[in-house]
Amino acid sequence: MHDDRTLVEARLRRVLDERIRPAVYPESVPLEVAVWHAPGEPVPVAEGLAADVEPITVGSRWGAPWGTSWFRVTGTVPEAWAGRTVEAILDLGFDENMPGFQCEGLVYRPDGTPVKGLNPRNQWVRIGAPVQGGEEVRLHVEAASNPVVMDYRPFTPTPLGDLETAGRDPQYTLARMDLAVLDETVWHLVTDLEVLGELMAELPVDSPRRWEILRAVERALDAVDLQDVGGTAERARSRLTDVLAVPAVPSAHRISAVGHAHIDSAWLWPLRETVRKVARTAANMTALLDDEPDFVFAMSQAQQWAWVKEHRPEVWARVKKAVAEGRFVPAGGMWVESDTNMPGSEAMARQFVHGKRFFLDEFGVENDEAWLPDTFGFAAGLPQIIKAAGSRYLLTQKISWSRTNSFPHHTFRWEGIDGTRIFTHFPPVDTYNCSMRGAEIAHAVRNFKDKGAARHSLAPTGWGDGGGGTTREMVAKAARLRDLEGSATVTWETPSAFFAKAEAENPEPPVWVGELYLELHRATLTSQAGTKQGNRRSEHLLREAELWAATAAVRTGFPYPYADLDRIWKTVLLHQFHDILPGSSIAWVHREARATYARVADELGGIIDAAQRALAGEGSVPLLFNAAPHTRSGVPAGGARPAEVSGRTTRTERPDGGHVLDNGLLRVGVDARGLVDSALDLAAGRETIAPGRTGNLLQLHQDLPNMWDAWDVDEFYRNTVTDLTDADEVTPGDDGVTVRIVRTFGASRVTQVLSLPPGEKRLVVDTEVDWHETEKFLKLAFPLDLHTDRYASETQFGHFFRPTHTNTSWEAAKFEACNHRFVHLQEPDWGVAVVNDGTYGHDVTRAVRGDGGTTTTVRVSLLRAPRFPDPETDQGVHRFRHALVPGASIGDAVREGWRVNLPERRLHGAGEVAPLVTVDRDSVVVTAVKLADDGSGDVVVRFHEAHGARARATLTAGFPVAGVEVTDLLERPLADTAPPAVDDGRITVRLRPFELTTLRLKRA
Repeated sequence: MHDDRTLVEARLRRVLDERIRPAVYPESVPLEVAVWHAPGEPVPVAEGLAADVEPITVGSRWGAPWGTSWFRVTGTVPEAWAGRTVEAILDLGFDENMPGFQCEGLVYRPDGTPVKGLNPRNQWVRIGAPVQGGEEVRLHVEAASNPVVMDYRPFTPTPLGDLETAGRDPQYTLARMDLAVLDETVWHLVTDLEVLGELMAELPVDSPRRWEILRAVERALDAVDLQDVGGTAERARSRLTDVLAVPAVPSAHRISAVGHAHIDSAWLWPLRETVRKVARTAANMTALLDDEPDFVFAMSQAQQWAWVKEHRPEVWARVKKAVAEGRFVPAGGMWVESDTNMPGSEAMARQFVHGKRFFLDEFGVENDEAWLPDTFGFAAGLPQIIKAAGSRYLLTQKISWSRTNSFPHHTFRWEGIDGTRIFTHFPPVDTYNCSMRGAEIAHAVRNFKDKGAARHSLAPTGWGDGGGGTTREMVAKAARLRDLEGSATVTWETPSAFFAKAEAENPEPPVWVGELYLELHRATLTSQAGTKQGNRRSEHLLREAELWAATAAVRTGFPYPYADLDRIWKTVLLHQFHDILPGSSIAWVHREARATYARVADELGGIIDAAQRALAGEGSVPLLFNAAPHTRSGVPAGGARPAEVSGRTTRTERPDGGHVLDNGLLRVGVDARGLVDSALDLAAGRETIAPGRTGNLLQLHQDLPNMWDAWDVDEFYRNTVTDLTDADEVTPGDDGVTVRIVRTFGASRVTQVLSLPPGEKRLVVDTEVDWHETEKFLKLAFPLDLHTDRYASETQFGHFFRPTHTNTSWEAAKFEACNHRFVHLQEPDWGVAVVNDGTYGHDVTRAVRGDGGTTTTVRVSLLRAPRFPDPETDQGVHRFRHALVPGASIGDAVREGWRVNLPERRLHGAGEVAPLVTVDRDSVVVTAVKLADDGSGDVVVRFHEAHGARARATLTAGFPVAGVEVTDLLERPLADTAPPAVDDGRITVRLRPFELTTLRLKRA
């Protein structure tokens, strides 16, 4: 037989594009359109519906960037269409290749009832099926003219990312506003041919099934009268019945399709626009659920559900009904799909506390899974947080974006730093925007790395990023793929149903230990420094506010600010979303974030001050309030008393124009260029700085990644570097015992102050940068005379180790990594810590010197200057605090990390304030002291073992205790854990390395 395969396939493409798809709507009449352009920010629905409108015609330009236009469309159904299916086709000027990334709309009836959302892949509104002739049509569309920030030339700098710079030029051309007859038979024929054509293209050329489909498609095309597609569509469909009815082979891969619309809580649009994106998507999905009985839709991010409840009560009512039916599924159990590398211990825990509690309170639903398809890698401390929140599973897709190494599993158990293992799935479809195309389904089958051990995978199905969700076309394709030879089988299922099946069939999958590092988007640890510092500061202010408010509530009856703390926590958690905290959102988002963090700091500062004044009372005793989890200046953790000051610091000038700082514990040499050429641990007699090298070295790199400007730093940035060694000033500080350094480079200026606090073995480096560079990367380097093949980075509730060498491609790929408050490097008897108050990115490299010694260089990442999506990223003044801690054990690193992030607070009062709780072992670190969220007055204490060793410790309550419970993160008793005994307020606990524990203390 002659090979005519390519001929038939080309024929299918042309006939579908030029004849059959256009015949889906064979008849149409124009609607009348009028519009009102809201003058500022979005208005309430009632105001938009009542606004005075002016006529507008198809072909007219509309929509200033970030504007809102209310369209009113009216018309009459022709009498001749009686009994047929009629839809309104409302094309606002869509580019079908950009669902979620351009203009969108939400359709309302005149009474304000929401109908559905409009987007480039969802332009129809059902009028009737069947419809009555002469029926009047009146619809209103709240249309958002969101500009296209990332178009066909991605990563091009644009002013469109901020309302203040975007201009007022109209962005869109009104394209089509019609009433049209829907020929459902033709619509189904399109779907039949798409499914078979896409499946056929994925089968081997020598597969009999491929040729059977080819011949059936050919017969169907022969049956179509190109001048009467509607009249012959049923005949063409009949030619395809047999090939569509052949069942899948018993060994076929099984895909659980989950309706999905990954909606970034802010990215190339501001937070306020996400509120509307979620409402549009939820309206679409509830409408689709009404039409499709097998369909299931899952939505994560409790914040987004809360927005619908607050801002779109009509949509919320439909959502609640669908949730009650078990088909609109709350997923993930987190407040937002946050970054997981940078949020601190308590913040990561509260993501689950607030997310799970919202779903429990609103729907009585508890999630078993963490749902993070798009997050940029996963910290090694996360598994035990998931478990402590009462969850069992994790889903993500993003690791498939790694550029160097292919992750070896799709279903596995992920082991965290404490030994907790979480059943984890990476969908092999490699997208969280699956559209049920044959190529996607076939890729999932071929790509699945667990063949033989497992047969199930999950496919998040629907347009996402900017929202939109699943379409009726996707549902129709899934129906044909439910049991079709040559394809994986596809079934709509909830996430929990998928995980139950996947775990049952593969109860002992492979284990991956340690962080899930994304070999991409490494620069998100540095971009938008102001946002990152705002997050870090907010996390620590929340700790202080809870600690002092709880202490004051128990001791003085101070009114504990439950509602305020709940609201502020949710604000901080929202801004940990995986494009806000990572710095990959538009300028508008980060401008608002900086303002929000300033308000949060003011409000938390007020709570802290009021609580401390209530505790201090009236008096003249100078008190130091210590919010850190370790004793400081003689003041116990969580208490207040006069500070104990010991030792003094001296500064002397060197003959070479440099300076020496000495406090009896550490002697630091600063050369005439302001570089640290010595940091001598006097007790150990050990030099910290590598021979011939200098620390406090600022280094500037060219930084233009191949793509994803704000997200990526490519390894070739290291090929060129400028050491900033020229100093404008190296002078004594105002106090006479510090050294002040000023440098200028390019258009920027750096001012540093080096200091040695009395009685403390640490060199503090305060850096102020007035930054005006473009596409540059600024680092601060400390070359250490230290030999080690690994180093520790703090993560949630502990730390973990990374190699200093690059033996393998996996190690080489980690050329930029995340830490929280410290990194620590150690030889068996001596170590060094570098701590920070708000930076996350860093790199560690090693080199062998001519003398045979090893130089291990730690570089902290300070600033970048990408131009997309915010062309003014990080321009302006930034302040950083770092400390070099020679002779540091891991315990010292933990303590100094807390110290630099929790500055001392001083107040005069009546006398000493005893801590509410104390722990007798430094390795057991208390991360939260608060009152229970249920308002009972119980005291909740959360702590963990921080050194990586077993610990036995006594926690002592500074108040009468009637009982104690071990709880999960949501403060619920753990049924399988016996409560520890209480002896006169003392509670003995035993912890595994890095074990996290929450105790609930009932007050007597």
